Amino acid sequence: MATTAERSTDLSPSRRAKPRLIFAGVDGGGTKTHAVVMDEAGNVLGEGHSGPSNPLRVGITGAAAAIREALDRACAAARIRRSEILAVEIGLAGARRREVSARMEEALAMLAIRELEVVGDAEIALFGATDGEPGVVVIAGTGSVSCGINARRRSTRAGGWGPLAGDEGGGSWIARRALSAIAQATDGRGPQTSLVASACSYFHVSTADDLATALYAPTMTNERIAGFARPVIEAAQDGDQIARKIIKDAGRELGIAAAAVIRRLKMEQDCFQVAFVGGVFAAGELLLAPLRNEVERVAGRAYLAPPRFGPAVAAARLAREHNANLALAV
Repeated sequence: MATTAERSTDLSPSRRAKPRLIFAGVDGGGTKTHAVVMDEAGNVLGEGHSGPSNPLRVGITGAAAAIREALDRACAAARIRRSEILAVEIGLAGARRREVSARMEEALAMLAIRELEVVGDAEIALFGATDGEPGVVVIAGTGSVSCGINARRRSTRAGGWGPLAGDEGGGSWIARRALSAIAQATDGRGPQTSLVASACSYFHVSTADDLATALYAPTMTNERIAGFARPVIEAAQDGDQIARKIIKDAGRELGIAAAAVIRRLKMEQDCFQVAFVGGVFAAGELLLAPLRNEVERVAGRAYLAPPRFGPAVAAARLAREHNANLALAV
């Protein structure tokens, strides 16, 4: 029979404390970065936020700094050291191309995390939307993109072309449509709208005639312009007819992108979820109704529903899934 001393110093494998396995996920966009730290059971231990981390907008160095800040804040909230993280999955707007994601991975080597992968933001949003099952996700924040995966594990996307060539239905697109309507109303070329006063307030000018000065200032950014989508949504919800039409058109454009994904994946006869992610969906049914109509035109059994997990949590779950074998070996 083992003595008390022998039991207290027993270091056999069965007696050793199992190390806690910790994973992290990061969702980085044009306006903010969100990081979460999660244990192997899927419990979120801490969260952190920072500024924009789209490398095409703020550069590789700026994006890396924002990611590090958000991740360190998440670690502080979880009361862990960054070195305790086994793997991290980072989904970034602007990292769709492999050459960009590879440069980001190189820049983030300073995090000293054992396993680190950078992917596009659509990839983590899709995983969070359906938890890996076949389906489609529509993302509409600063920009917009739709992507999906079918039962044969084939994936595709539509949109994500940026403010110059696309982003239909996203915040930047909504804001620019509204600014065009404001210019027309100010000139007498179009109907009057409460958006004129909203724009003067948002861009901190006294009159509509001063808007051009603010909009074309050297310091004006696409993200700042996209932020005007929020007052447009509010005006639509208050009944402004110009704003309502813009939001309905945005929903239709997002639905067209989702329908394109569905057709390319040959999912027209399938039953699956179409999830929606991003600040533009604060517009609610005013935007969702036309989106739903476009989807139902091509896939009558598809249904709209919020994502099962937010993008940052989805990224952490994806890190856990990608590193399941590695975790067992720790």
